[in-house]
Amino acid sequence: MIERLVIFGATGDLTARYLLPGLAALRAAGHLGEGFRLIGAGRHDWDTGEFRRWAADQLTRHAEKLPLSAREAVVAASQYRRTDVMDPAGVAAVVAGHGPVAAYLALPPAVFPAAVSALSGADLPPGSRIVLEKPFGEDLDSAVELNCLLADLVPEQAVFRVDHFLAMTTVQNVLGTRLANRMLEPVWNAAHIAEVDITWDESLALEGRAGYYDGAGALKDMVQNHLLQLLCLVAMEPPISLGERDLRDRKLDVLRSVRPLTDADVVRRTRRARYTAGRLDGRDVPAYTGEAGVDVTRRTETFAEVELELDNWRWAGTIFRLRSGKALRRDRKEVAVHFRPVPHLPLGHSGEAGPNVLRFGLDPEDLTLDLTGIGASAHTFAPLTLTARIDPPDLPAYGRLLLDVLDGKAALSIRGDEAEEAWRVLTPVLSAWAKDLVPLDEYPAGSDGPEELTR
Repeated sequence: MIERLVIFGATGDLTARYLLPGLAALRAAGHLGEGFRLIGAGRHDWDTGEFRRWAADQLTRHAEKLPLSAREAVVAASQYRRTDVMDPAGVAAVVAGHGPVAAYLALPPAVFPAAVSALSGADLPPGSRIVLEKPFGEDLDSAVELNCLLADLVPEQAVFRVDHFLAMTTVQNVLGTRLANRMLEPVWNAAHIAEVDITWDESLALEGRAGYYDGAGALKDMVQNHLLQLLCLVAMEPPISLGERDLRDRKLDVLRSVRPLTDADVVRRTRRARYTAGRLDGRDVPAYTGEAGVDVTRRTETFAEVELELDNWRWAGTIFRLRSGKALRRDRKEVAVHFRPVPHLPLGHSGEAGPNVLRFGLDPEDLTLDLTGIGASAHTFAPLTLTARIDPPDLPAYGRLLLDVLDGKAALSIRGDEAEEAWRVLTPVLSAWAKDLVPLDEYPAGSDGPEELTR
């Protein structure tokens, strides 16, 4: 296990909300030993004492349920170095030391090439690893360029393109439930499944993230990475193992099978919108264009929906609908598998047979199956719902990702060719939207979204 973690961008929101609590969870679970060291690198003119006080405050705010001893141990194991990631000499000084280092780039994607270039001249110790947050590049060309830079720095096995969705227990449950139950796999195909809705709707508005979000939008922020990864887990062929080669090969097969979208397809199969002023949870929410830091000329969307089809034996004829929106009336985060209706109902029964839907709740974590049975009245169809409770995970998603990075287990990271293929899938959408072939609709904050898109 690597015992030295350097976080570039260590004073940002990602470190505060997720990385520090993830490390504290690892310490509480006994995965981090006394030899672990955290080096925070950032542009703030702080010393180690100031960074430790800030880190302790963030852990109190975001990880209060973890033992105080674990939080204090992470703080005590940390130090701070003021560093500009554009400065090769400064970067080299931060990563220098005995033994391999894991360099975590908690930075905006536009900065990745410069940071990787600086690391190239830093003479990384053998066995070191590089960690990048999504999105991996800003488009296909930049993803290819970034992969070339990374290939010159470390072997592909040492590159961790992390997507915390893959470390969520409920996301892994999509694959586990499907493959571990004989009753599901025989009907897991287009003959029995009509549609799959992969949805991440949030009541959360911009919440001060304009610096990143306004340059990305819902399509790049959610659909291009998180939701495409969920698509892969739902649609992939059963892998021989969950090792890094087998699992990632099968995910890549799914992305390669996505039917390319023409401009006409994009117009017909995609939607985009952004929220206007409204009320959410009893408070007034300004229009997206009125949020601090938003550039209205960018026409950034806060709602994106894309319908995809797969050209392969298993899924020909099934629609996969990926959707994500902000500032909506309610949170809805799930994978909903819609089975086709039965071909015939017995005569003599009244009522309608409802659709069979298997729902994987992602947040909160649950599993439900909508069926049809006989209700209180004889010969009368009535809906039945079976619900399963899922035990909370032993580690938070970022704790699991950090443990995999330190242990060198890359199965849940994104391989370079997979990152590029994900951009290829959505490049036609980005192109058509840039040409305004699809109108930018509007919906009030606190609503269910654009009226024609509500499902």
